Amino acid sequence: MKTIDVCLSPDLIHLFEVKNKIVVVVDILRATSCMATGLAYGVKAIRPFASLDECRAMKSEGYFIAGERNGDKVPGFDLGNSPFDYMDPLLKDKSIAVTTTNGTVAIEKSQEASQIVIGCFLNISAVAEYLKEQENDALILCAGWKGKVNMEDSLFAGALVEKLQNDFANECDAPLLVQAAYQDMSHNLLALVQSSSHAKRLHKLNIYEDIEYCLKMDLYNIVPVLKDGEIVLLQETTTP
Repeated sequence: MKTIDVCLSPDLIHLFEVKNKIVVVVDILRATSCMATGLAYGVKAIRPFASLDECRAMKSEGYFIAGERNGDKVPGFDLGNSPFDYMDPLLKDKSIAVTTTNGTVAIEKSQEASQIVIGCFLNISAVAEYLKEQENDALILCAGWKGKVNMEDSLFAGALVEKLQNDFANECDAPLLVQAAYQDMSHNLLALVQSSSHAKRLHKLNIYEDIEYCLKMDLYNIVPVLKDGEIVLLQETTTP
């Protein structure tokens, strides 16, 4: 039987074998939610960068550039890290270079995986169905916050583990822990995430609408994957 595991922080990724696994990178608030939204709204491709300078340089290559540090938009960049930025009709069929505090770092640390999939609540069922169809073991990598564990990414991991429980065996105890947490908290997900450390950071920046949006389930039936350095749609059956 295929196995599933959960890495609760990119700083722990060295403890996991990723070479023959599909890694699902998740940064609910807000990088992977932005990526899924942008692709659902017609963005052609998204190129992730851990480095601010490398991302900024892509402006001269014809990319729109999106930058976020500590929850705030980087001055001089076209977009910040709000999913609503990615809904702009001007971005349709365009490419975006993006750098964020946590999400793009997690993607960079997953490069040895057999495949990298972008996951969030907005496309969780599509990701689950895709993983069921594959032969590889899976690893959910939570972007967390600067190496620390966070609530919203861990709860997504638990929700995805629950959807896959009949098709994957748990490789270690982390899937059990996050699944139990999700089962206990899913009835009041928004209120509980609003109390999380990162939600509080966003509140200080007067960001509220993004949080509610990023916790919506299955708005998009899409599977974004990293291919040749860019995040593109593997499959798409539902768009706004």
